[in-house]
Amino acid sequence: MDEIDRRLIALLQQDATRPYAALGREVGLSAGAAHERVRKLREQRVIRSTTVDVDPEALDRGVLAFVLVDSTAWMGDRADDFAAVPEIQEAHVIAGSAAVLVKVRTATTERLQDVLRRLYAIDGVSGTQATVVLETFFERPLDAG
Repeated sequence: MDEIDRRLIALLQQDATRPYAALGREVGLSAGAAHERVRKLREQRVIRSTTVDVDPEALDRGVLAFVLVDSTAWMGDRADDFAAVPEIQEAHVIAGSAAVLVKVRTATTERLQDVLRRLYAIDGVSGTQATVVLETFFERPLDAG
């Protein structure tokens, strides 16, 4: 991956709907050359997906929590169990005092409590510690530079 690829990624992170002609102009390539580079970045799985950034409040998911999940067993083979809980946006096997870290978005704290109950139903889960976010200063995409 060279500097042009990195600039293309940065531009696409700002606006993934930008036409290839505009992308090409920004990095000094033709529209076709920019399209080919982006295609290769997708093929190599550098660009994993194109998504829409939606306001969680607009979808009634204004409560954000990070939950540390304790376990009595290795959780690395439980990805499907965590993925089955639709309110979980991310799940990570971690090193440290807990086994898994999950990012949860719900409408209310009562719904968060329901998610915690469902986490306990996963085989091997022995405890949780939830931290509710009061305010998000910022979230940013990965720096391609």
